[in-house]
Order: sequence, then C-alpha cells, then structure tokens
Amino acid sequence: MGGTGDTVAGREALIRFEGIGKTFGRVRALSDVDFTFMQGECVGIAGHNGAGKSTLMAVLAGVHAPTQGRIEVDGRDAPHYDANAARDAGVRCVFQELSLCANLTVAENMCIVHPQLRGRGWRRTATRLMREKLEAIFPGNGLKGNELVSDLTLTQQQMVEIARGFTVTDQPVRLVILDEPTSSLDAHTADQLLAFVRKAAQGGITCLLVTHMLGEIERVADRVMVMRDGSIVSVLGREQSSRASIIQAMGQHLEAERAPGAARVQTGRDRERHFEWNVGAKRHTRIEASRGEVIGFAGLAGQGQTEALLAIYEAATRHGPSRAKVAFVAGDRGRDGVFPIWSIAQNLDLRWLAGGAPRRRGLVDLAAARAVVEAWRAKIGIRGAAMSAGILSLSGGNQQKVLFARALASDADLILMDDPTRGVDVGTKRDIYQLVHDEAAKGRTFIWYTTENEELSHCDRTYVFRSAAVTRVLHADECTEEALLAASFEEQAA
Repeated sequence: MGGTGDTVAGREALIRFEGIGKTFGRVRALSDVDFTFMQGECVGIAGHNGAGKSTLMAVLAGVHAPTQGRIEVDGRDAPHYDANAARDAGVRCVFQELSLCANLTVAENMCIVHPQLRGRGWRRTATRLMREKLEAIFPGNGLKGNELVSDLTLTQQQMVEIARGFTVTDQPVRLVILDEPTSSLDAHTADQLLAFVRKAAQGGITCLLVTHMLGEIERVADRVMVMRDGSIVSVLGREQSSRASIIQAMGQHLEAERAPGAARVQTGRDRERHFEWNVGAKRHTRIEASRGEVIGFAGLAGQGQTEALLAIYEAATRHGPSRAKVAFVAGDRGRDGVFPIWSIAQNLDLRWLAGGAPRRRGLVDLAAARAVVEAWRAKIGIRGAAMSAGILSLSGGNQQKVLFARALASDADLILMDDPTRGVDVGTKRDIYQLVHDEAAKGRTFIWYTTENEELSHCDRTYVFRSAAVTRVLHADECTEEALLAASFEEQAA
C-alpha cells in the first residue's frame, strides 16, 4: 500500500486525481498530487497547517478548479469538475469553518445544502431527517431540529453540520469530507462520531478524515495520506499508520508532550493564592488560581466551561480584588476571534495596541508594531501568507496561531483559553505547550479549557465541569482518563 495508493484490494476506484496542481497567484498550494479515493474506505489525511490539506479537499469538493492535472469519476474523465459535478458524484463536505446560518433554525439550514426539501411539509421532512441522522451519529444528543442555530453551543453546531453532510435526500452520499470534525467535540461525542465513520465506511461510504488528532486517524483509517508543502509525501496502510510513523512522515521528531517535570507543578501549588472567582448559577463553583499556575477546565462539552471563562473575564476587567490585565483566546474563531476584513498583522497586534503600546508624539509607533508582529510570527510559526494579507488567506490552524500570538504579545497577566489548539498541527501544539510553560514561569496565569484530555497533563490543577458546576478538582498526577470520565458524569460536588 505504498506509493500513491492507487489500488486497494477488494475496492473500486471512486475518484482519481492525476498530477493535480493548484496555484493562487504566485503561491503554489498543490503540486503533482496523485491519489485514488476508493469506495468504502476511510482515508486519514495528516500534515502541518498550510500543508495543502484543505486546498486538496476544496478541489475534491469542486470549490477550486485545479490549475493542472486531470480528475476521473467512476473511471471516466471529468474535464469540467466543479461543485455540481462533485455533488453528482456523491461528494459531501463538512469543512473546518462551519457554514451554518446562525439566524435560521436547524431544519432551515438543511434546505441550504438540500434544495430538494421544498413544497408542502418540507419543514417537517427536514426536521425528521436531521433528527434521524443526529441520533444515528450522536445517540442521546437531545436536539429536536427546530432550534435556532445561534442558540446552539459550538459543539452542537458541529454536530448539526456533520449530520447534514451525511443526510441523504435525492442522491446517495458516496464520499464525505470531514475537515477537523472533532475539533469542538468532547471525547465522548468524538468517540460516537468515529464509531459512525467506521460503520459508514463499512456500508460503502468513503470517509476522508482530515485531522491533527493523530490518535483518531490511527483508530479508524484504512489508509493515511501525509502531506507536506502541497504534495503527498507518504501513503501508509492501516498496519503502518501508527502515530509515530505519521509524525515521522510529516518530518517531525516524536517528543514527549507532557509537562516538563513535576517540579514546576509542585511550586505552582505552593504559591500564594492570587485570583479567586465564583462562576455559574450554582454554589461551590469557585475557581482559584495563583500567579504562574496553569489551570485546566475539563468535562463533556457544553457543561459551562466557556461560560465560566467569560464570567472570569468579566470579573477580571471590573474593579475589585480579582481585577487583572486579561486576554482571551476564543474557541469559535470565526464568530469571536478573527476580524475577517483585517490583515494578519492587524489581527495579531490588536491586543498589544490596546495594552499601552509605545507611542511617538501621540501616535502608535509603527516600527514597534511591526517588530512585535514579526517576532511573534517567527516565534509561533505563522505560515502561508504575508502579514499584510487578509487573515482569511490563512488556513484555519494558522488563524488560530494568530489568536494565540495576539494574547501572548499583550501585557495580560491572565490568559483565558477556550480550546485554543483546535485545528492546530502536532508540531505547533508542542510549541504552544512550551510557550505556556515558559510564560507561566514568568508569572503569567493561564486558565485553559480543552476538549483534548491529554492536554490536561500540562495543567497544575483541573476543574471538571458538569451542568455548569464543578464536580471535582484534580491535580496533575490525578488527571487520568478514567478519573476525568468519572468526574464528567458525577453530580455536583457537595
């Protein structure tokens, strides 16, 4: 199963790429991509941010026409492959940046990608289809299909987007692109999705899993496509697709990703308390933190963690004993993070400017601003476009790096992070973890909500949430998968 993986035993070719290339002006996003997507297989797609994964998926979805190369569908040449041709071929997409209309209901959002839902009773039909698919993928999800999307949590929105992609109306679904589908899901909900993906592949639907969660690829993929600099550098069969081999193909060394020693954690516990907040409507939801501590928030998604971060932000910006200079790394970057019409540089230095940036004759020192932007671009590895380019010219992972750099470049002594590594590659995650520890050692306090339980090993203490209340507080050495799962289903601590 090496090379480009054009043949897989027992399966027929669905869509074949030969010599596919894509350029945007002078930027070459894809170069000589050869790959055959087979019927009824799960393909994991891995690579750094900016490696070309999303561009390749956009070509497969018919969003971008290739600059060079040819595409075959069911063994026949497809010279005019566009979005309509892709849909006729049974291709469906769940992109990393959610495409739901916030002012419409869940059922109304169904009709955007399924225009066949019209006529008398369309709303009832759309609601039924959505509820059936949601229940098939995420049993016990609790959604009814008539909710307004703006009232849903980010996790629920991602669930709706995924269910919409797998829903069948007039044409069968033959290939589904899942771009970072678990980035806003907790471990339990992600497990439900992965189980459904395997079942769908066994039922004949080709599933493409584009993710930086290499453990998920290892669990479900029949083959793994590894991309670097717009090209496929390796195709691994199921037997060879271990996490270590994927990282090696990406061109990185496998290093320890746990906190760098217990000494820092222990000293963090011994520090004098500096911050204290009461959050949520329930009693006993008190959050405490010391200067230089890294505090984790955990639990199933949508249990009040983001609301607690927002309450802490509000309390920290008011006059009082817990007042602090604070910065916030938003989890939903499309809605709460980036300023879409601004440049990368403007998005990055915004918080720095607000925090008392140096001025010359009452005006912002532009040279100092450029130095800050360039320093953090290099430090956190923002790649893909000039800093003067629009923020949306970057991949989702690189946009997330900008938000993280914005917070760390500021004068904030309290950094609130709402699942900040969503859509970020394994190498950048490692760099972010090191930055968090380095900045904590300088006295900055971090409060970090994450849906990736393994990231909690970097925290001094972790507050586990259920129903907007803290059920348990775990120290770093107690933060096992079993303890987190048990605490996630407990009732509020007495």
